[in-house]
Amino acid sequence: MRKKKVGVIAIKSLALLVVLGTAYQAMAQDATTPYPKMAPIEQYLMTDQGAEMALARSAAPESISRDAEVMVLGHHGFETAVQGKNGFVCIVERSWTSAADPDFWNPKVRTPICYNAAAARSYLPLNLKRTDLILAGRTQGQVDEAIAAAVDKKELPAVEPGAMCYMMSKQGYGGDSVAHWPSHLMFFYSNIDPATWGAGLPGSPILAMNDAREHLTAFAIGVQRWSDGTEGR
Repeated sequence: MRKKKVGVIAIKSLALLVVLGTAYQAMAQDATTPYPKMAPIEQYLMTDQGAEMALARSAAPESISRDAEVMVLGHHGFETAVQGKNGFVCIVERSWTSAADPDFWNPKVRTPICYNAAAARSYLPLNLKRTDLILAGRTQGQVDEAIAAAVDKKELPAVEPGAMCYMMSKQGYGGDSVAHWPSHLMFFYSNIDPATWGAGLPGSPILAMNDAREHLTAFAIGVQRWSDGTEGR
C-alpha cells in the first residue's frame, strides 16, 4: 500500500510540474492579446473589501495568514486594510504583476499571494511600484523601463535573503492563459544561477525564472496541498 501511495504522489508531482512549467512559460511568451489596453479601473477593483481580504488570506495556511497584514487595491494603489503581527503580507495581485503577457490587461485576474517578511520588505515594493505606475496611466513598456531603472538606481531594494511567498489558494483566477495556478511556493534571489538549485533539470521539482533587467531570479516549487489542507492537484 505504501509503495502505491508513493507512486501516486510521484505522478501527481510530475503533473503539477508540467502545469507549473506551462504556466511560467506562458508568462515569458509574447502573443496576440484580447486585452490590448487597460480597462476602466473599476473593473480591476473588488467592491467587497471583506471578500478581497479573505481571498488574499487564502494564499497561505490559516496559521500564517490569520496574523498577516492584508492589502487591498484602491483607485490609487494598494492600501493596508489590516495591520499584521507576524511580518507576512497577503495581497490579491492583478494582471500586470501576476499574469502571462496576453493577460497583462485582463481585469478578471485575481492572484492571491502571501509574502514573508523578507519578501514584503524587498520584493513586494516592486509590484506595488508597478501598480502605482499602471494606475498613473503608463504603458506596459513604460512600466518595465521605469522598474528596471529604479532597480539600477537602487530606488527599489535588492531582494533580501530568505524572501519567499505562498501561492496555495484554491481560489483566484490567473487569466485566460493559465486559469488557475497549482499550489506552490516561490523563492526570490538577486541574480543567481538556477543551476545552483538544480532547477529545470530532468527529475528536478524546481522551476526557475530569470529577469536580468530587474536582477531577479525566482524559483517555484509545487506542493501537494492547498492552503486549507485539502489535497492539491
